[in-house]
Amino acid sequence: MDDTLYYAATLIVPLVLAIVFHEVSHGWVARMLGDPTAAQQGRLTLNPLRHVDPFGTVILPTILALAKGPIFGWAKPVPVDARRLNNPRRDMMIVAAAGPGSNLLLAAVTAVVLGLLARLGGELEAGPVTMFIAQNLNNFILINVFLALFNLLPVPPFDGSHILEGLLPDRLAYQYAKLRPLGLPLLFLLLLVVPWLFPGLGVVENVVLPPVQWAVAHFYDLAGAVAGI
Repeated sequence: MDDTLYYAATLIVPLVLAIVFHEVSHGWVARMLGDPTAAQQGRLTLNPLRHVDPFGTVILPTILALAKGPIFGWAKPVPVDARRLNNPRRDMMIVAAAGPGSNLLLAAVTAVVLGLLARLGGELEAGPVTMFIAQNLNNFILINVFLALFNLLPVPPFDGSHILEGLLPDRLAYQYAKLRPLGLPLLFLLLLVVPWLFPGLGVVENVVLPPVQWAVAHFYDLAGAVAGI
């Protein structure tokens, strides 16, 4: 039980921070491109209470993590009004990419911090506090990379669907947009039902995890370089 609580404690804070930065990045970029909707609604803040969905951000991901299942979740979406963007079709793709981009940037910064912590390892006592911090940093890298690449899946309501919609010809984009109301049922179908019915065909295991593992390995290479290893 103690191990479970410890694992949850090192997971929840990195997960909430990663999701909050992801959502706020959408709003920041949208404001730079002409849409102040998020700012007007007070959503351009890093206060997690303004963004956290208790079930989607904390309860569901924690349950999935403890059950060793695919970890996914959501926050309260930062509002973006594409009609107010300077160039709606192009800018909506940029706004969508801002979330995953922020997560990859956070992963890089965290890798540097982890490397500095390792470099100072000889001067720091490797006690429970240091180990707890290191585990949070490790989880923060993994969660940010996973959240970035997971959200690039071209399936509504993920960010990748907005990028794909912007790249499609107008006629196909219009047809593709009709899938948006089916986003949540489609999400559960792909991530939970299909792997349960057809083991080995999971989207997470076959599509998301390979590039996640590749990217995480390179972030650890960065941490190692900073640490002088």
